[in-house]
Amino acid sequence: MADATLAREDHSEGMSYLDTGLSRLVTLYLPLLLIVVVLLFPFYWMAITAVKPKEHLLDLDRHNPLFTLQPTFEHIRALLFETHYPLWLWNTMFISVIATILALVASVFAAYAIVRIRYTGAQMVGGLIFLSYLVPPSILFIPLSTVIYQYGLFDTPFALILTYPTILIPFSTWLLMGYFKTIPYELEECALIDGATRWQILTKIILPLAVPGLISAGIFCLTLCWNEFIYALTFINTQDKKTVPVAIVTAFTDGDQYKWGSLMAGALVGSLPLVVLYSFFVEYYVSAMTGAVKE
Repeated sequence: MADATLAREDHSEGMSYLDTGLSRLVTLYLPLLLIVVVLLFPFYWMAITAVKPKEHLLDLDRHNPLFTLQPTFEHIRALLFETHYPLWLWNTMFISVIATILALVASVFAAYAIVRIRYTGAQMVGGLIFLSYLVPPSILFIPLSTVIYQYGLFDTPFALILTYPTILIPFSTWLLMGYFKTIPYELEECALIDGATRWQILTKIILPLAVPGLISAGIFCLTLCWNEFIYALTFINTQDKKTVPVAIVTAFTDGDQYKWGSLMAGALVGSLPLVVLYSFFVEYYVSAMTGAVKE
């Protein structure tokens, strides 16, 4: 008995060395600091370049590239008032929101049918849907461009609205499948006994409980649409109809001459809506991703 008590005490004290200041510094704070610096440095470089005067960007020998003591908003002012950037931002937002809604609707139906309705081959269908996500967009845009041209949608926002779900639905379906599995089957069985239809179960039971998963899938879809480059470059030619990632590259690049101040200002302003979105829904995003990976 005494040995067992001593063993329990030793077990409880086994990780106490991590409570010391030096151990926590080496095992916790230094790795976290390194990760934060690596992740935030590109954003810092983008922000500092966007507010540097032109002469500081052209003469790196006389001016420190890591900071500036004379910040200016000339690049941001020129971006907003001397280009079509507000229109590009609207195009990006409109296309991303519509494509995200379409992808979420299709993903909800697919995930519910695979996870909650029992039939032969359901898991195989789910695996095939997820495998389609692994196909590179650089391969898909070639046949998709033919389809878009034949339907007369080339150089219109609908070309992107209808093609973006092809890269959004597979991952969103997989994520929602994992989250739907965390919802107890007993709730659905009780509803079926009470006479509820599948549509009522989906809209009144499953979807209200799966709000974190829907938010997570929506953030993923919106972010992917917002930053997508290949399809937007291929299917849109008119300058006024382009999205932000393509428009700023084509507008502020002249051969081998890059207007870095305007490029970074465009990237900075274009990323702010996503930063605000993540700041509001980061807890839902993490909880849904954890539930999906757990399953």
